[in-house]
Amino acid sequence: MLTVHHLENSRSQRVLWLLEELGVEYEIKRYERDKKTMLAPPELREIHPLGKSPVITDEGKTIAESGAIVEYLIERYGNGRLLPVAGSAERLRYTYWMHYAEGSAMPPLLLKLVFEKMKTGPVPFFVKPVVRMIANKVLTIFVNPQLKLHSEYVDSELGKSKWFAGDELSGADIQMSFPLEAAVARTGGEAKLPNIRAFVETIQGRPAYKRALERGGPYELMH
Repeated sequence: MLTVHHLENSRSQRVLWLLEELGVEYEIKRYERDKKTMLAPPELREIHPLGKSPVITDEGKTIAESGAIVEYLIERYGNGRLLPVAGSAERLRYTYWMHYAEGSAMPPLLLKLVFEKMKTGPVPFFVKPVVRMIANKVLTIFVNPQLKLHSEYVDSELGKSKWFAGDELSGADIQMSFPLEAAVARTGGEAKLPNIRAFVETIQGRPAYKRALERGGPYELMH
C-alpha cells in the first residue's frame, strides 16, 4: 500500500490532493510539528535522512521532494491524466511551472517568513532594535519587492489560460498550489491579483481537494 508520511500544515497536503484526483488508494501516517520550533519531529528521519515532508513509500521505494513525488505518482498511476502530451506547448509550460514552484516561487515566501519571525523572535533586549532594523531593511529592499514581482508575474500568466499548462488541470497546478496558497495567506491576497485568488478558490472548491482535507486533517499555512 502506498503510504504518505504526512506532516501537518505542510507541502504534503498537495500530495494528498493529487492522490485524490488520481483515485489512488493510500494510507496516511501523520506527524505533528514541534509546538515550540514548528519543525518536523525526529521520527521522520526514520523514513528519510533529511527528516522532512512530504515523503512517500511505495512498493519498497522511498521518494522525497514534492516535485519528484508528483512526477512519480503521475507516471506510475496517472494513465495519461494530469500530464500534457509530450512535445506540446502545454508540456513545456508544465515542465516550467513544475520547477518554478520550488525554484523561484518559494524562496521569497520563505525569506518573508524567516525575517518576519526575526522581528518578534526571542533575542537579548539590547540587540532587539538592531535585529528588527535589519529584518525590516531586508524585507523592504529585497523580499517584498521580489514577492511583488513574482506575484504580478504569476497573476499575469494565469490570465492566459485557466490552468498553468493550458485548459486542463495538470500536475503543475498541484505543484503550484502550495506557494500560491502561502502567498495568499501571508500577503492577504491583494485585490490586484485576481487570477491568483481565483485559482486558489477554484482548487479549494474541487471535490478531490476537499477529500484530501478530510483525510489529511486541519491545514493552516503558517503566517
